[in-house]
Amino acid sequence: MSMYKPPLFVICGPTATGKTALGAALALAVNGEVISADSMQIYRRMDVGTAKPTAEEMRGVLHHMIDAADPEEDWSVARWTDMAAGIAEDIYARGKVPVVVGGTGLYIDSLLSGRSFSAAPEDGELRARLGREYDALGGEAFREKLRSADPLRAEKLAPGDKKRLVRAMEVYLLTGETISEHDRRTREQPPRFASLRFALTWRDREKLYERIRARVDDMAARGLFEEVESLLASGLRPDCTAIQAIGYKEVAAALRGECTREEALEAVKRSSCRYAKRQLTWLRRDKELRWLAREDYPDISSALAEILAAARQQTT
Repeated sequence: MSMYKPPLFVICGPTATGKTALGAALALAVNGEVISADSMQIYRRMDVGTAKPTAEEMRGVLHHMIDAADPEEDWSVARWTDMAAGIAEDIYARGKVPVVVGGTGLYIDSLLSGRSFSAAPEDGELRARLGREYDALGGEAFREKLRSADPLRAEKLAPGDKKRLVRAMEVYLLTGETISEHDRRTREQPPRFASLRFALTWRDREKLYERIRARVDDMAARGLFEEVESLLASGLRPDCTAIQAIGYKEVAAALRGECTREEALEAVKRSSCRYAKRQLTWLRRDKELRWLAREDYPDISSALAEILAAARQQTT
């Protein structure tokens, strides 16, 4: 009996490039199921602002890691990776193929690499103490303190990134090993999953930005302000991770009267375009990523044909 396991497919790319449609089409073509790699689509009741796929867009394909958590929950990359890896293995065990679709590059990289985040212990009391120390010292001074223990991680983090600075110091104090060293060791491990990775984008960057801006207007028309208002009315804390997402924090500010609705939408458009630029920068580090660059809105049928041809080539 053959033990061949087909590669896991990845459809990634910046926001608003047609990943959802291509992912569903690919899953139908390869007898697959989709695993969403979107850090915000995991939250229930957050549909419009996350561009969560509708039942029609899913085309009957089973989609995992969508509506998996309540907005009140904080989800780490470690938690997402552990759950997504188990789902991928289960998909394989049932004779199907995982198709990972999304724009959260860290999630995708972590899933493929098999990075072991859970190996680093946590101590809530220590973390709280370090958080207070960060507040007392200020971000720049706290980062300098981290630099003496983990210069590589300190260099990568901004002074305002309290959460990651505190976590880096916590790991070092608990284990005596820096997160940088932990990451180096895990990078030496073989990948958890063999994969074929594809990214959608436009050749003309301005066309991407135009589509992003149009999609924000569409979200507003479909009830983005009402969605955020409902979340806040349910008692969701204004500082929780979910409500800090692009599209939610700007609209929440408008609902508090800090800006007009028009100003909020312009802020969402600016933030979304900047986010797309960061996504492209992240993806370009992957030398094995195959780009499906288009002149206009991606032709799903031609993109799918390219992917299937690449898959056939790899298996021959």
